[in-house]
Parts: sequence; structure tokens; C-alpha cells
Amino acid sequence: MSTVLQLSGIVKAYGDFRALDGVDLSLPEDSYISLLGPSGSGKTTLLRVIAGFETPERGTIRFGGKAINAVPPHERGIGFVFQNFALFPHLSVEENIAFGLVNRKIDPVTDRRVVDARVRDIIALVGLTGLEDRATTQISGGQKQRVALARTLVTEPKMVLLDEPLGALDANLRARMRSELRTIRERCGVTFLHVTGSETEALAMGDTVLVLDNRKIVQQGDADTIYNRPNSPAVARFLNCYNLFGGTLKDDMFQSPAGTFPVGRFAQPSANPAYAIRYDRIAIRPKDAAAAADEVRIEGTFVTSEYTGAAINSFFHLDDGKVFEVESHLSHAAPETYDPHGRYSLVWKKEDALVYG
Repeated sequence: MSTVLQLSGIVKAYGDFRALDGVDLSLPEDSYISLLGPSGSGKTTLLRVIAGFETPERGTIRFGGKAINAVPPHERGIGFVFQNFALFPHLSVEENIAFGLVNRKIDPVTDRRVVDARVRDIIALVGLTGLEDRATTQISGGQKQRVALARTLVTEPKMVLLDEPLGALDANLRARMRSELRTIRERCGVTFLHVTGSETEALAMGDTVLVLDNRKIVQQGDADTIYNRPNSPAVARFLNCYNLFGGTLKDDMFQSPAGTFPVGRFAQPSANPAYAIRYDRIAIRPKDAAAAADEVRIEGTFVTSEYTGAAINSFFHLDDGKVFEVESHLSHAAPETYDPHGRYSLVWKKEDALVYG
């Protein structure tokens, strides 16, 4: 698959603060890319640098094989969908969508019949037929999202940047729009780069997932690899589905305040040693239950459980004061009840743990 965008050594600073510190990435064409990162990691800054709204101090941006550092935003062929949609409240849905075609600096479309035809096609593509004459103040959040996307797509960009595009929508609408955005992208055949702070959203949507942390891309891969094999404790922590222990790795054993754990097959070098076990890989057993030879066991005091619909998340205090979380999927068995402040064995397979050190 050909590369549509390549960044090499991108540095962006505001005074003494580096918002991006040597970003390298390569994105394939005709794909959906999720960019995941915690608040303040530089996600929006990275999008603005790619779009041309910000100029990097160092590094090269290549788009379609050509360096575009000096190319102004309106000449890059890259569309941008803003987090707040940035619609014109005094214009109708149709007028908002046509605005970019009619008013762009390069090759504005002046033939009204061509404008009407292209706007009509893109309105059908994003599912807004029948709303053409509505004011944008009279449509729902999901419809505003579609208008903002249609306004970008009608100009036929080679790539679309989406800055937290689902952040302003309610939970049900976010879930529906995930599927719709992927379908729209596939019909258009252009690359979408979708920025989000939600690990669930990033993993669900991206053909490729980028993880931005500490102002750099720290991991790039498919959703399965990111979820099951985070390449650092920082990535595992941000996925919000792993219990992590700090400590030291010595002689195939990981020594932590919560206990000493045998190391399985997944161990990789890290400047910050850590031991990670995913919430849904853990079994809760009676306090006196013994562990098998291939299992790891610790004890904890039950605190509370939270019902999330498809699962129960149970929380335990370990003897070192750490809170330990266990996710039990309800499709596997009826939910268990645990004694308040009761002691339990928390058990997992040695090979299910990820060790960094």
C-alpha cells in the first residue's frame, strides 16, 4: 500500500515548551487512521501542523510524495473537520456545504449547476437528503457533524483530518457515527486521520492506530496489536484496561510491592520496569484457593463492583494499598456477589502478563 503522508523529525515549540518533539510517522493511503493520546499529548497540534495552520521548527512533511512544509493550507489538498464543527449559523445546510467550493482561492467553482450537482451528491453520501434548506441551528448534533464532514468532502481532498469529531455527541450517537464515518470514508476512498482521547473509539475505528504520548508517536499498529501488546507501560496505562505494578525485573522474576511474579514469554526492554495484567484476564476465587503451576496469585480485599452492561468491574485493595481491578464478562456466567471487605484470591495465567524491564 502506498504512503500518503510521511512526517520526519517534526518539532513544534511555543516558546520554551515543545508541543511536538521529533514526531515520525508514515500513513497508508485509502485507510482510516486513529490517533490516540492523553490530554496535552499534542494531538491537535499535530493535526494543525499537518494541515498547515502551524509551522514546525524542524522536520519534514511529505504529502503524496512531495514536501509541503512551505505550502499554504488551502493548497495542500488536506481537509480539516473541527471539533466544534465551525458551521455558519446564518447559512443553510446546503449553503454551508457549498461554501468551500464557491469561495476557495484556487479553482473556485462558479457554474451553479456544477455546484448544485456536487453538493447534492455529497448530501446523499452523508445522509442529509431532505435537510438542505434547514438552518444549522435547527439540526441535531449528529447532523451538524455530517454537514461539517460534507463541507470538507465536497472539495475532494486527498486526506481528511478530524479533530475529536465525536466529542460533542451523546454516547448513542457516537456509536452510530463511528460506523457511518467508516462507511463514508470507504465510499470516498481517501485517508481519514481521526484524533481522539478515547481508547475505545480509537481501537474500534482505526485500520491503523497511532499512540501519541510525551509529544512523540510511541506506537503504531493495528487495533489488536495495540490492545494486546502495548509496547510500553505508558501505552498500557493509557488503554485503561491493565493493572500495572512498578518494581524490578531480576532472574525471570518481577519483584513488586504487591509480590514477586514469575515472568512469561512477553517481556521487553523498558526504561521504566512494570508488570501489566489485563482486567479481563483475572479470576476471582475464594481466599484459600490455590494457584496452579502456570498461574500467579495475590490476595485482595473486596471494595465494590460496578455494573457496565456487558460486564461487572470489581475493585480490590491489595495489601500495599494499590487498587486492583477485575473485569468479568456477563456472557461467561451470571454475576457473582462478594462479601464487603472480604478477602479473595486474584489469579491469572503467567503467560497473560506483559512485563517491561
